[in-house]
Amino acid sequence: MYDLLTGPGLWLSIGICLAGLFVRGVLYIKGLSWQLDRVAYTAHPKAGIKGALRSIFFWILPFGTRGWRTQPFMTVLFFVFHIGAIGIPLFLAAHNMMFQEKLGFSFVSMNQTVADVMSWGVIISAVFLTIRRLVLPEVRILSTPHDYLILFLSSAPFITGLICRYEIGGYSFFLIAHIILGEILLISIPFTKLSHILLFFLSRAQLGMDFGIKRGGMKGKGLAW
Repeated sequence: MYDLLTGPGLWLSIGICLAGLFVRGVLYIKGLSWQLDRVAYTAHPKAGIKGALRSIFFWILPFGTRGWRTQPFMTVLFFVFHIGAIGIPLFLAAHNMMFQEKLGFSFVSMNQTVADVMSWGVIISAVFLTIRRLVLPEVRILSTPHDYLILFLSSAPFITGLICRYEIGGYSFFLIAHIILGEILLISIPFTKLSHILLFFLSRAQLGMDFGIKRGGMKGKGLAW
């Protein structure tokens, strides 16, 4: 089972994830309409690219935008969750050993203590994000079962990973569960809100181009609107 999951299963889940994200990205870009959005995307590439990069940079910078600064606790939860959710799968030493063996390459491995702290950070952040959805009326009214499922899918591989790390219960069982949950997570990315892994950058770039070209960026420089 382990060889199947870390061999063909791993290749299949990565392939579906990457191919699905590629399709989502193409559809998003093809769906842009300068007439509808009233943004001359291709006519002013310099201002557009500058605005896009600026928008992305400040939104991936903790407290880099006014929105982040007005909700400091939420900002900390968001960044702790996402840094761990990206860093652990790519830079955990055990994962890199598997990458090297099964895929023929690996990334730089992080210190195990750092990995433990980041894993706990992901789980604790997921708990608070779930509580936030349950407690705050303005968030609860927008939350659906899909949102709670996404939080579960995102945090479950870290829970089973820590169980394996501390060898709680049956190691073999939880290792297989950890791998299955991780691959389910990969496969679900293009088909759920987890596609924001890519669409976040595309949407921030689109909004950044909007502001960089139209909303004050090139104001008074001969634009038709």
